[in-house]
This record gives sequence, C-alpha cells and structure tokens, in this order.
Amino acid sequence: MKQIFDNVSLACSETVTRSYSTSFSTATRMLAPSIRQDIHNIYGFVRFADEIVDTFHAYDKESLFNRFEADLENALEEKISLNPILNSFQHTFHTYNIEKHLVDAFMNSMRLDLSKSKYLTEEEYKNYIYGSADVVGLMCLTVFVKGDREKYDELKDCAMSLGSAFQKVNFLRDLKADHEELSRTYFPNTNLNELDEASKQKIIVEIEADFAKGLAGICKLPVEAKFGVYTAYRYYRKLLSKLKSTPSLEIKNARIRVPNYVKASLLARSYVKYRLNLI
Repeated sequence: MKQIFDNVSLACSETVTRSYSTSFSTATRMLAPSIRQDIHNIYGFVRFADEIVDTFHAYDKESLFNRFEADLENALEEKISLNPILNSFQHTFHTYNIEKHLVDAFMNSMRLDLSKSKYLTEEEYKNYIYGSADVVGLMCLTVFVKGDREKYDELKDCAMSLGSAFQKVNFLRDLKADHEELSRTYFPNTNLNELDEASKQKIIVEIEADFAKGLAGICKLPVEAKFGVYTAYRYYRKLLSKLKSTPSLEIKNARIRVPNYVKASLLARSYVKYRLNLI
C-alpha cells in the first residue's frame, strides 16, 4: 500500500508546480513524460524551502526552516518522509544519484535569506546565485541526462549559466518586492533607490551573456528535455526583453509580467522551431 502514499506524494509535487508557477508548469509539460515528474519533484522541494524564507512572515521562519532541513536530511537518509514533497524529492534524488553537495548549497543560500539582506561584493552575489539557482539547474540536468556523467560534465557550465540567467531576471523583475517588502538587495554596487538606466543596462548585459551560454547547452540536451527547457528559456527571454524596454523607475515601482496570450504565442513558435530542428 506504500505505492498509494508515493503516488499521493508525486501528485502533491505536481500540484505545487501548477499552483506556484504557470510558466514553469507549462514548460514542464513540454518535457517527455519519462522525466516530467522528477522535475516536479525537484521544483516542489525548492519551492517549499523558498516559501519558508520569503513568505511565512507571521511565523518563526528560522524554526520552520530548521525543521524542514532536518526532515530533508532524514528523508535522504531513510528514503521516506511523511512530508509528501520531501518524499517525492528523495525518490528523484536517489533514482538519479543527485550529488548531495548541490542540495546542501541550495539550502545554504536559502538560509542566508533568513538574515542576510545585502550582497555587497561580487563574490557574495555569485555564491548566493550558485546556491539558489545554479545548483537547481544542475539537479535538473542530472535528470535530463539520466545520470550520464560524461554528458552532465559537458553541459554543466551551460546549465549553471541558464540557472543564473533565470535567477537574475527574477531579481530584476522582483526589485520592488525584494527591496520594499523583504529589505533585500541582491545586486552588488547598485543603489536600488536610485536605479538608473546605466545600472539597469549593466545588469541586462550580464544576463544576456548568461542566456547565450545557456542556449548553447539547450541545443545539446537530450530530445526528452530540449523542448521543455527551450520553452522556459523563451519565456524568460521575453520577460528580459520587457524589462529592458521598461524605464528603470517603473521597474522599481511595479512587477513586470508577460501576458498569457504572449506566453501562448511563444509556446507555439517554440514548438515550430523544435519540430524543424532549429534548436
């Protein structure tokens, strides 16, 4: 009867994906069924950790995070958890032999969000992005290549760059919420109270370089993963395009979004390129 519990756990991770991110959920549906659930499992885990540090303001976040981290360690060691999200994640972790240091790096960055509000140096900034985004890309890559170490090593740097690009776009999009609601500043040497076009352009150039490297890796992904990852790439590129054309003052005062009809158009065009082997 444990299979029923496992099935419920997997369904919970899929529900988390659908509930928290329509864009990521759509991109995940473009993955092959053989790997789709495992990406839901990874997303559910990282989303719950992120929610603790970002949104549970009425509760003792540190206590909740410590409990979640302890439950995670037990789940990975015992290969079961009564937390359905962690139960599904441990399944993917063990199925693909995901490296433990990737999980540890992610949790370390999430823990920083409990107390650290400013990233003043490039080293601090890069270390945070590595733990909060790059390693998530590497966990997903492990699934995409189905444990093929040679392919993983070939695509590792590209996957990290794509993860960095996604995270930096999120940072730019969420400037208002991060700065005003959470008192966080991720971009070093940038005064968000006086964000000007030059500072914004410097950030965008950095993101575009990450995207270029990430796209090179997408082109080399196995067929089971290529279309889904390319779809996510196109969504985030479009969001970056909107941010690029939005005055810096408006970025600070509003959350820029890509309308659903634009997302649908991007999906259709991405599919055509995929079918014509243009990626």
